[in-house]
Amino acid sequence: MNSIYGYSQKDFEDYLLSLGEKKFRAKQLIEWVYRHKIKSFDEITNMKKDFIERLKSDFIINRLECVRLQESSDGTKKFLFKLSDGNLIETVLMVNEYGYSVCVTTEVGCNMGCVFCASGMKKKIRNLETSEIVLQIFMVEELTNIKVTNIVVMGIGEPFDNYDNVIRFLRIVNDPLGLEIGSRHITVSTCGLVPKIYEYSDFDLQVNLAISLHAPNDEIRNQIMPINKTYNIQKLIEAIKFYIEKTNRRVTIEYILLKGLNDSMACANMLADLLHGLNIYVNLIPYNEVIEKPYKRSSQSDMKIFFDVLKKRRINVQLRKEQGSDIDAACGQLRSKEMKGRV
Repeated sequence: MNSIYGYSQKDFEDYLLSLGEKKFRAKQLIEWVYRHKIKSFDEITNMKKDFIERLKSDFIINRLECVRLQESSDGTKKFLFKLSDGNLIETVLMVNEYGYSVCVTTEVGCNMGCVFCASGMKKKIRNLETSEIVLQIFMVEELTNIKVTNIVVMGIGEPFDNYDNVIRFLRIVNDPLGLEIGSRHITVSTCGLVPKIYEYSDFDLQVNLAISLHAPNDEIRNQIMPINKTYNIQKLIEAIKFYIEKTNRRVTIEYILLKGLNDSMACANMLADLLHGLNIYVNLIPYNEVIEKPYKRSSQSDMKIFFDVLKKRRINVQLRKEQGSDIDAACGQLRSKEMKGRV
């Protein structure tokens, strides 16, 4: 049976019409599921009994199993969830001045192969279903008794490699009758699947787009991000320009600083040249070291020089605040299985 959490309001309307029911019941269903957070269809009080029995036969009200919860010294929480088929994923809750932000996972494993990232150490097993992405938000709220205000789709996996399920997820969490998370409080990140960036330009919700760039030229990017050998920087920049022109929205450029590889003053100037004139925002990310990887974090002085060069070149830039690194919950540290010695 299908999880009730995989259906958007439009999906429910289509389902109801196929049964000869009035489509206004879609709004009632969403309110019961997300506002009242029912654990049984029998809790519904404004629908006929025979229709409730039909819901029972077509849908399940399910949960993810929380295998482990870790808390960082900075308040960040990392959840290890078990899916119905036994696969494991990680989800992160971050506490910010503006509210509670959750980083969701979209795949079991990842095929992008970015060499500095822990998430890609396990090859992709499968896409997450829409409901499995939605349930990460639902479970975090339920387990912590908080209201999620922001979502970043930056966990394990490449979101645009699971495009259809991610788009359905965005519609569900944005629904004002559901989780009611504003589109401008949601960011989707991609490592550079160029055709999907063009497709995403037609998406009708104002959800933010972030691009994991991490290099100012093809020579460096080819070394650390295999996707660049298919969609090089020129193709990626053309897609970014198209997106900006089509949507009139700013794009966030993510750039992890790796010691001795992409953190020089020359790299900073090349990055400024590459991004000149674009409506972008650069998020410089201190590298969170992964024990199995040889890459090291840039020094504080080199990060400051890099930042200062971009500022001087009038590039909108910030150095990202670190969260959850002491529990391997920071950017690039999430994994899709329990690692030996980390239980």
